[in-house]
Amino acid sequence: MNLDSLIAPEHFNVASEITKHTSDKVALRWEDESGESRTITYDALNRRANQLANGFTSLGLKKGDKLIVMTTRLIETYVIYLASLKAGLVISPASELLRAKDLVYRLNHSEAKAVICYAPFVKEFEKIQEETPFLKYQIAFGGEVPNWLSMAELTDGQPETFPDADTLREDSAFLAYTSGTTGQPKGVVHTHGWGYAHIRIAAQYWLNIGENDLVWATAAPGWQKWVWSPFLSILGSGATGFVYHGRFQPHKFLQLLQDQKINVLCCTPTEYRMMAKYDDLGTFDLSKLHTAVSAGEALNREVIDIFKKECGILIRDGYGQTESTLLIANVNKDESKLGSMGQPLLPEFVEIVDENGQPAPLKQVGTIAIRSDFPALFKHYYKNPEATAAAHCGDYFLTGDRAYKDEENYFWYQGRKDDVIISSGYTIGPVEVEDALMKHKSIKECAVVAAPDPIRGNIVKACVVLKDGISGTPELTKELQSFVKNLTAPYKYPRQIEYMDALPKTESGKIRRVVLRGK
Repeated sequence: MNLDSLIAPEHFNVASEITKHTSDKVALRWEDESGESRTITYDALNRRANQLANGFTSLGLKKGDKLIVMTTRLIETYVIYLASLKAGLVISPASELLRAKDLVYRLNHSEAKAVICYAPFVKEFEKIQEETPFLKYQIAFGGEVPNWLSMAELTDGQPETFPDADTLREDSAFLAYTSGTTGQPKGVVHTHGWGYAHIRIAAQYWLNIGENDLVWATAAPGWQKWVWSPFLSILGSGATGFVYHGRFQPHKFLQLLQDQKINVLCCTPTEYRMMAKYDDLGTFDLSKLHTAVSAGEALNREVIDIFKKECGILIRDGYGQTESTLLIANVNKDESKLGSMGQPLLPEFVEIVDENGQPAPLKQVGTIAIRSDFPALFKHYYKNPEATAAAHCGDYFLTGDRAYKDEENYFWYQGRKDDVIISSGYTIGPVEVEDALMKHKSIKECAVVAAPDPIRGNIVKACVVLKDGISGTPELTKELQSFVKNLTAPYKYPRQIEYMDALPKTESGKIRRVVLRGK
């Protein structure tokens, strides 16, 4: 990959990566649970975005102003994001799972001038009691909301042309807040130039998106992964995006993959795990699917094996962070490396470093680090120079994720820095234990954490969600412990197993191990 090809022109607005595909080609194919469906072409999407951008400017919103967006999987979401970028506004995605206390922090910390929200979600904004001195406009769509501006009225009669804001590649485009598993979430600032580099890395080298592909990326608006794949990667590639507005159900998702003839799929590990446990997985015709990828957290080897055996599909795991883009991925089909993170897409920018920020020897566990001059690295943590500085060591940004690399430069994930378990002097990565447990027929989902022990310092504890109809018993606990001993080094087996109805997760679907450790 040529480094120069990742650097945007000095005057650059990332909206142009989408609008350059303007034509009567279908940009989005949308469907909901009831079976209602709609489509929109690239031309129509651009015209509607131009009307909304004119509406924003008519209110007095200008380049650099912050806009909090709370919405869901709707065509209007794409219109809002495209219009905001064209107007030079800085988009701050907000999940509908956030509550009033979360929203008031984001409103005041970001100094947002406006909120645009799907009407069914406004209730949490209306619960806010605190002052929000920077907020001037509240805009709703998808229904009338008293005392809120209507997006429909804001766009009505507006011109269908709009001159994009003259933004520089270093100008801010997105302000994405981290999941916030501890303390207040940090605001991650991404530039227009970041979007340019991201499309060329993730869409072309990982998702393998072609202009004629129908692509389904299941991420929901409200976190950075939606910006990554459903928005920038798909529309920036000139492909057609499939959007499903409905609850996750394994059978329904598999049926849609078959009936829609999806070519590229980007799912969360949890969705893949649930589909892998579906008894009739192998009965679906997924032959049109040429690329299936997973991101968000490590995907268990067992799940990869099931999809390959039942469907002939090789799921390729990928790794990145809110602060960056896709960094490491399985881009080839070396089956001896299945279960690894893959290789860095730009090896000169990604390294395993020791506690001093120096490259670690082969097979030595260290921290995954990104060279600070990487074109698709975040600009800074908003209003938090201390956290920005603390995340850097020498020439690198430290991700906080632990791994080692082998002789072929494949990275092998060991967990977050805080997730690694030290027991009786042994260093144990939770992922290997989780992989072993997931091979057992009774387990639907699991997470492994450290539990304090007066003799060993810590012991391995497994928090397990069982498949429907199976109960946790002392006999099953012993069976699971023996099962893991037969698959991994004996010292890694879980000495404690707790059966749970569900695992705590962040709004983006990642398991909150910090909560499990706290128990």
